[in-house]
Amino acid sequence: MKPILVSILISISACGGSDLEAGAGDDPGEGTSTLTVSGTVSASPRLSNARNGGDFETEFTVHVERAGQQVTTGIVEVTSLSGTIALTYDPNNNNGRWRANAPGYDEVYILDVEDGADNLLGVRVDGPAIHYFTAPTSGENVDSTLPLPVAWSSPDDADSASIRADNIDDVAIDDSGSYMLAPGALKAKKDEAETNELRLRRTNRVTPAGGLVGSEWTVTISNRIEVVALPNPAL
Repeated sequence: MKPILVSILISISACGGSDLEAGAGDDPGEGTSTLTVSGTVSASPRLSNARNGGDFETEFTVHVERAGQQVTTGIVEVTSLSGTIALTYDPNNNNGRWRANAPGYDEVYILDVEDGADNLLGVRVDGPAIHYFTAPTSGENVDSTLPLPVAWSSPDDADSASIRADNIDDVAIDDSGSYMLAPGALKAKKDEAETNELRLRRTNRVTPAGGLVGSEWTVTISNRIEVVALPNPAL
């Protein structure tokens, strides 16, 4: 794996880091077509309506199988502008996953997996740009019995998006920049105000060229905002 990683880093340096910068685009990479690799980069905000990469925490989770058996040895690494992170196999995480965490969100992530003669290399996802809510405003008082217009801003469209509120699970939506939450999506009380959280997730994905059917490498970024549902005397 080391010579391969060296060659990747030299290539990045030679082109001024463009392979890891936003806008680099996706790359299905290459591999021996002997592994099923399903991996996720998941960035969560450390504060409400985060707008900068440093305001996020990112979790890396990768599941590797060969001939139906989990791969627990070898090397699983993710490279971004912040550097290369080696994932560690955790047998107690969702029936066995390779995991790591890192501060910040870099948007573009390259996955490399190798165990003996089997590998999946150079799989790159250009993840969604950071989005933030433009409506409602943070802490805004809203009527839970009425439709709630939600709007967000981002310089690009993601492959998929979903939204959730305290009274509904994730709902798949178009990444159009706006969505109307139905009445009742927010929790409310009869005699007092109730704080609710809205969360929007956006995901980009690529299917690795050198992996078996079922392989996927995704990058998801979420952001959140709190609103206050006014008392609903009808409850």
